[in-house]
Amino acid sequence: MAKDPIKGEGWAVATVDDLGEGPGFRKVRRALDVTEFGVNAIVLPPAYTSRRHFHERQQELYVVLSGEIEFELGDARHTLGPGGLARVDAPVVRALRNTSDTEDAVFLCVGGEGGYVGRDGRPG
Repeated sequence: MAKDPIKGEGWAVATVDDLGEGPGFRKVRRALDVTEFGVNAIVLPPAYTSRRHFHERQQELYVVLSGEIEFELGDARHTLGPGGLARVDAPVVRALRNTSDTEDAVFLCVGGEGGYVGRDGRPG
């Protein structure tokens, strides 16, 4: 059952399950008020293959949270399990497939453009 994120001054916390039920997109950016980059969690149902797509500007980082996902990246295919990471530049045509016939696969997708801001952490 979806629950509202817990929010404080300058922060918010939630779980993927808090943000929705069933397959499809969990809108992390909207739920947690993320303003500096795009981010969603996506639940792929068993044996599902996403549509092939690319982007005009944003680079994406995919993080597999559960299950096993085959990434079709141009002419290459790579299968990643929990903890797997895939960086995909904007013009690369990609599709994702849940390799399981019985279990959901869940991944986090973070996208953005404009570059790294550098190490800007300071002691609190």
